[in-house]
Amino acid sequence: MNVRRTGIILKPDQTKVIMRPFEPGNKSRIKKIIDRVVKLSDASVSREYEQVKKLFSPRHKRMEQFFQKRFDEVKKYREGLEKISNEKKLLVGAYFSNEYSLEHSALFNPSMVWHPDQTNLPADKKRFIISLRATGEGHISSLVFRSGTIDSNNNIELDNFSHFAEMPQIKIFADELYEAKFNPEDEISERTLFPQLPSESNGIEDARFVRFVDEKNAETYYATYCAYDGHNISTQLLQTKDFLNFTIGKMSGAEIQNKGMALFPRKINGKFVMLSRQDNENNFIMFSDDVYKWESKQLLMEPEYPWEFFQIGNCGSPIETEKGWLCFSHGVGAARKYSIGAFLLDKNDPAKLIGRLSEPLLESNEDERNGYVPNVVYTCGGVINGSDVVFPYAMSDYASSFAVVGLNELLDKMIK
Repeated sequence: MNVRRTGIILKPDQTKVIMRPFEPGNKSRIKKIIDRVVKLSDASVSREYEQVKKLFSPRHKRMEQFFQKRFDEVKKYREGLEKISNEKKLLVGAYFSNEYSLEHSALFNPSMVWHPDQTNLPADKKRFIISLRATGEGHISSLVFRSGTIDSNNNIELDNFSHFAEMPQIKIFADELYEAKFNPEDEISERTLFPQLPSESNGIEDARFVRFVDEKNAETYYATYCAYDGHNISTQLLQTKDFLNFTIGKMSGAEIQNKGMALFPRKINGKFVMLSRQDNENNFIMFSDDVYKWESKQLLMEPEYPWEFFQIGNCGSPIETEKGWLCFSHGVGAARKYSIGAFLLDKNDPAKLIGRLSEPLLESNEDERNGYVPNVVYTCGGVINGSDVVFPYAMSDYASSFAVVGLNELLDKMIK
């Protein structure tokens, strides 16, 4: 297969940091720390807080709002704090805050969709968004975004991205349902979805985005992702129309197990359709009347070739073509080497497998095989651009890039 690597590399940005709560578990120690700050003279408070501002304000757009929030959260541990100066309150808040580097270890497993805003572009260009899994200290994963444009010749130009990382306002409705609303002033590359619920406390992993069009031609962007609490995994469904306001809820049903759920971009024969992998080995397909609830599955494909003998899975939501549903897959072979493959499903009966690649579409070369997890290439979904398929992919769970392959060549190879 003639797969063209673009050479574009998205590397982790260690300067991209958020503020997080920081405090000891011992309540009496919290009170001692507050007492030490309260006893400082006004001159000492001003001097200390000036140093804090000098170090941290260039890295955070709303630093003082966070310090005030942290003060409000710890003031219950000591009486009389409402009477201290505003500057002292902010300094107290600063002592119970710390920075977290979102992308310190890795920026990987990207998913690519067309941007909901295609205005003010030349006729031969389209705007896209990619989501990426950012991993930092403690192997905690969050969801970050980049954007860019691609022309009719598949020349990709990434937008300038901000080094700020901004968190949304969170409104929790139930244990497993919440809203995340970003400030409209925050650029797409600043918006960060960091774990909010206990079920995802150790990670928001491998979001597979899809532009879903319903029966009334209304568009919603869905993404399935794996929520990890350090011991257990569960599957969450995220939805948005603008990448500014998000709703996140837990999926349910007897077949919401394991990882790798990927939603089709429209209903088929009146049903929502999903690819899945419940058994750590094979690919399955599921049908449901409710996008949040999945009760049954059908076996779709098993490992057949040496490069996927250990296990197979999907690599993102299916892409509709004239010849069928194009799906990326991943295969795990000897020495836990991950490769990207592809398979084709019948357009009207997607439970019917009509083609698959016998050899990998993409496997790591010498420049890509070293990283956080060696010998891995992986994608969470791509798009069709003209006569080509464009897909971002991760290199050894460290950084990400893009590749391009001819659509007809790929389809013909599978059908034969």
